[in-house]
Amino acid sequence: MILPSDSSKPIYVQISEWLENEIISGNFVSDDKVYSQYQLAEMFNINPATAAKGLNILADENILYKKRGLGMFVTEEAKEKILSKRKNETLKGLVHELVLEAERLQVGENELFEMIRLARKGGK
Repeated sequence: MILPSDSSKPIYVQISEWLENEIISGNFVSDDKVYSQYQLAEMFNINPATAAKGLNILADENILYKKRGLGMFVTEEAKEKILSKRKNETLKGLVHELVLEAERLQVGENELFEMIRLARKGGK
């Protein structure tokens, strides 16, 4: 597997976001064991310490929990936490930037809504 090489985000953040995506998509559910730092290091050809840092981000956010000697596991509320975090941080930020850019380009509200409707339908 390959992480996006054009990302300006640190690799450990990309690892944590990749794992979040795996949880959102249902590849990992509550109480599932996730990949170890060594498995992630081998999968993405990175240093195990970098992979551990990505795992620890999710543990600090209570998305993963540690079982001593066994590894990291998905918390019961992991998916809801990720969805909430992304809606409240990522999506709101993107919408704010979109609105500012629309104002700079003098795109009206109705035109912007239509663009969003088309994008949601998969059109251009």
